[in-house]
Amino acid sequence: MTEALLSTDAKPAPRDDLRDRVLRGFALGDKSFRIVTQTCAVTVLLLLGGVIVSLVEGAAPALRQFGFGFLTSSAWNPVTENFGAAPAIYGTLVTSFIALAIAVPIGLGIAVFLTELCPYALRRPIGIAVELLAGIPSIIYGIWGMFILAPFLQEHVQPAIIAAFANVPYLNQIFSGPPYGIGIATAGLILAIMILPLISSISRDVFNTVPPVLKEAAFGIGCTRWEVVRRIVAPYTGVGLVGGIMLALGRALGETMAVTFVIGNAHKIMPSILGPGTTISATIANEFTEADGKLYTSSLVALGLVLFVITFIVLSVSRLLLMRIEQKGAR
Repeated sequence: MTEALLSTDAKPAPRDDLRDRVLRGFALGDKSFRIVTQTCAVTVLLLLGGVIVSLVEGAAPALRQFGFGFLTSSAWNPVTENFGAAPAIYGTLVTSFIALAIAVPIGLGIAVFLTELCPYALRRPIGIAVELLAGIPSIIYGIWGMFILAPFLQEHVQPAIIAAFANVPYLNQIFSGPPYGIGIATAGLILAIMILPLISSISRDVFNTVPPVLKEAAFGIGCTRWEVVRRIVAPYTGVGLVGGIMLALGRALGETMAVTFVIGNAHKIMPSILGPGTTISATIANEFTEADGKLYTSSLVALGLVLFVITFIVLSVSRLLLMRIEQKGAR
């Protein structure tokens, strides 16, 4: 009888071995997954560090030669090897903020319309049509802007704007000069069209995350649709909206080909946004292949380093803003 009990107790041993093997397999899989993901994260950091080191090393001759004056100087003369980044920085920032000023209200309006007002049968076709704008190559935007948009602005829009603000203090300086068609304002308009689908699609997806019960409760107590959007939808989705806008700003800061076609590529600061200008990316694209001197090449690399720093600052500020919004919402 005792031998039978012992033999019965000994049978579950293979099951225990199987369980141990399965657990070891899970542990090995988890460890492998952790190693792979950690390697990917470290690789990204190494690539980012490599880019920073390359930019700093390449920009060192120009920074040693010009110092802090490189950021404030408007000179750009390859013959005398005198270079400054101020016009390119000015053009980059102004065109990006013009694009945001145009694209953010329109993009948010499109998102509100698609999520709150548009009939269900039309939401998908209109959404797809807007998102198709993001699939158009930037060089196509540049060609369209140069041969279609710029002549139209030069003939019909810019003369009317110049005449309308001719007698308005301060604004007559911002909207002054001959109607070139191309210029900083045209580049900003092209950028606005390019980042519009990014803002509208992200905003639409964020608006769709609002629980229907919140909106239904607001409607139930007598709120209008505008009040629901302003007091329920917007506060609930504030973090996502800011993230989408900052992502669009990053796209606008680094855009190259479309801007190069329509901005005029004049390395100077003009008070009027209707005049020609340049951006950091446009200057690099136009002149990098022609840079034959060490200082010339280093100045272009220094422009790339400045653009990297500007983008890093923008992303850092947006991250801090998002953290404050999240902390405020958690209270």
